[in-house]
Amino acid sequence: MGYVGARTPRREDARLLTGKGRYVGNVRLPGMAYAVVVRSPVAHGRLLGCDAKAAWTVEGVLDVITPADAAELLLPCVTLAPGQRLTSYRVLDDTIRYAGQPLAVVVAGTPAAARDAADLLDLELDQSPATVGAERALDEDAPLLYPEWGTNLVTDFLLGDADCAEFVESAEHVVEMTFRMGRISPHPVEPRGVVASYADDELTVHLSSQAPHHVREHLADAFGLTHDRVRVISRDVGGGFGGKEHVYPDEALVCLAAMRTGRPVSWTESPGDRLAATLPARAAVHRARLALDGQGRFVALDADILGDLGAHPSNVGISPFAVSATLLPGPYRFERVGVRVRGVVTNTTPTGSYRGFGQPECTWTRERLIDEAARRLGLDPVELRLRNMLGPDELPCTSRVYQQYDSGDYPRALRTLRDLVTPVTGVDDGRLRGVGYSCHVETTGLGPSMEMKASGIQAGGYETAVLRMEPDASVVVSAGVVSIGQGIETALAQVAADRMGVPIERVRVVLGDTAATPYSSIGSIASRSLAVGGGALVQAGARLRDKLLAIAAHRLEAAPGDLEIAQECVRVKGDPRASVSLRELATSAWRAWDLPEGVTPGLEERVSYDPAAYTFAYGAHAAAVAVDPETGAVEVERYWVVNDAGTLVNPSVVEGQIRGGVAQSIGMALTEEIVHTEEGQPLAEYLLPTTREVPDIEVVLLETPSPLTPGGMKGAGEAGTIGPPAAIGNAVAAAMPELAGRVTDVPLTPQVVWRCRQP
Repeated sequence: MGYVGARTPRREDARLLTGKGRYVGNVRLPGMAYAVVVRSPVAHGRLLGCDAKAAWTVEGVLDVITPADAAELLLPCVTLAPGQRLTSYRVLDDTIRYAGQPLAVVVAGTPAAARDAADLLDLELDQSPATVGAERALDEDAPLLYPEWGTNLVTDFLLGDADCAEFVESAEHVVEMTFRMGRISPHPVEPRGVVASYADDELTVHLSSQAPHHVREHLADAFGLTHDRVRVISRDVGGGFGGKEHVYPDEALVCLAAMRTGRPVSWTESPGDRLAATLPARAAVHRARLALDGQGRFVALDADILGDLGAHPSNVGISPFAVSATLLPGPYRFERVGVRVRGVVTNTTPTGSYRGFGQPECTWTRERLIDEAARRLGLDPVELRLRNMLGPDELPCTSRVYQQYDSGDYPRALRTLRDLVTPVTGVDDGRLRGVGYSCHVETTGLGPSMEMKASGIQAGGYETAVLRMEPDASVVVSAGVVSIGQGIETALAQVAADRMGVPIERVRVVLGDTAATPYSSIGSIASRSLAVGGGALVQAGARLRDKLLAIAAHRLEAAPGDLEIAQECVRVKGDPRASVSLRELATSAWRAWDLPEGVTPGLEERVSYDPAAYTFAYGAHAAAVAVDPETGAVEVERYWVVNDAGTLVNPSVVEGQIRGGVAQSIGMALTEEIVHTEEGQPLAEYLLPTTREVPDIEVVLLETPSPLTPGGMKGAGEAGTIGPPAAIGNAVAAAMPELAGRVTDVPLTPQVVWRCRQP
């Protein structure tokens, strides 16, 4: 049995579960100092002065960095929207645009001394009125974050069909609703952290990062260093979920502190930092219309997406909202789809990436519209979906908003899901019950480099894998993607072991060090690690395997096509006695003994794979909920998922990723939201889902290989997050059909649901 497709235990777990994880918090360097970032207590205004005299009286203080000390230190906006005025931002700015913005950094010999000194900094602030909320930002009287712009609007553009509105207005049935998605925070187990050291004109940075090469080039450019003088190390990353895909101002400032003090400097994000400074996501308002004909067939889908960018465009800028637009049609056919995308700045923390990246939002909008259409027309919501769903014979196809769906059987996923669902019955506890469905198509394998350039992303999307068989026939894989808890170390080892015919125990995977791994422009984000990094490894494996067979054919006086690799040998098919061991072949290759003419010494292949197009996974979700009509409390009692991520290298890993994603997205659906006061102050309460809120999750996996990816893989890391809000929202609407049209906002907290029931 081969390794690809097997439920191989995760090799990372033995290390991680026994306390041997290589996290930033474990890094200890001689003479290490500690940094505290001083943040703005107000959301809008100016820093007029920063008196550090009292801070310097604390024993052990080594440095105090203020905006004047870092006036030229900038970080880039990596993804640029049409017309975007701001393409970089200062890491320390005396113009304040959100509560939590860094204003100074204090460095001391101990964490306690740094904290004490930070508390003694005397900040002179001039506070201004704040603009909070995307809709408020467009008001004529809203305070401007950048007065020189004359507006808070950053970008405004159209995608899809320009005549979509005409099709909507002439349709027989139109469902129009406005949806609001709360701002939520990535919340990995390992907080953001950095240890930076500067010696011999080289900057070494231990960072909890999803994209170490991405960080390296931005730090090098920020400090005016050549890229070869910056090394970024991200060995084990305790979750990222999009929040660790770039370098933050905090982290750049710690590097500056190390360069100024000449000592290694450590900083770890505090719980308060996480809500105030780590980039949140999702904050958006969708006004959307679904048009249907008299037979219940979808005619058009029209939407206006208004995204809250926070204080300035982050590294990803408008792109989560643009992804919402491009994935809005989902797995359905429409005659027309048109989307207006706008982004505004507000006096809140800049918004960025979070697992799903705009896709849970558009799925919420589309699937709620479909269920509301089914309710108004008296149709079964599953049958309405199936009536309008693209069939396998219609793929590949290009959607009305330019997405090239590659392969799949969308109706099969929904029918399989429908057969799984068993509603909760026979319980008389006064609660209202319902079942809701949602379906989605998911863009994965971010990578076509020229498409990324055309869409404004200042990065490349290819991945490189280096595969080497050592003289003893052990195998080393080196890749630019990073281990962030998604099981990529195991999956790459499985692919390599399969291709090279060696036991998986003899495969080592090297990740997360810019000095030892091939360049990866964007790292482990966007469900791409295996689809793109694994695609490169599949190609490298094919080349190295061909070289091995060529050497063996020369030794065995046979044609390469007559040979096979089995039991750590290369042998003639049908005649296992005519064989040569892999170790003997590898040793000969590295010593340049008995090689065929034209074959170079060594056994190492380096392959870069730049995908021709994105891959598209898909799934169908269902939730059974109970709603307390007195309190508005919602309980998810059962949950089901059917998902297709192409070729499954390790089904157990995929199931784990999906269950984890569902748990996270139940938080988006029911409990998680960063709420700000009118003055821009984030409220401290942030409710993550617990085991009480997350039921058992039944997962069924389908496999439709991608015709694009070497190996047929599609991404799976974000799949679980996309469907739950819509499935849960539709279940709540089904439980309260008379109020279904009011189920428009997430999270569906008890207060929100209770308000739906009020006249």
